[in-house]
Amino acid sequence: MSNARPRFDALKTPAAVFAALGDETRLSVLAKLCQGVPQSISRLTAGTNLSRQAVTKHLRVLANAGVVRNVRAGRESLFELEPLPIEEVRDYLDRVSKQRDDALARLKSHVEK
Repeated sequence: MSNARPRFDALKTPAAVFAALGDETRLSVLAKLCQGVPQSISRLTAGTNLSRQAVTKHLRVLANAGVVRNVRAGRESLFELEPLPIEEVRDYLDRVSKQRDDALARLKSHVEK
């Protein structure tokens, strides 16, 4: 694994995903989509106080960040999780965590000398 700093482009996906997930409602919608089954807006609004329009707005934000995608099943529009951006965010967080761990190891080594 390279210790080189990621290119600016490599930060676009995590930044967009973090921005999209910076809302409690969108996190809730994403959690429902993590069940692995494409869901309609009606199913996503069930058991909530949200209108179809509100869920549609939140789905649009998530889709613009690349986190969800719209799939058609006949006349019905369904939404499902797009795992790649989530994996990219996980990879980004792993790199940041490794950088932190490496810095702490260097500090520990320096202090113990």
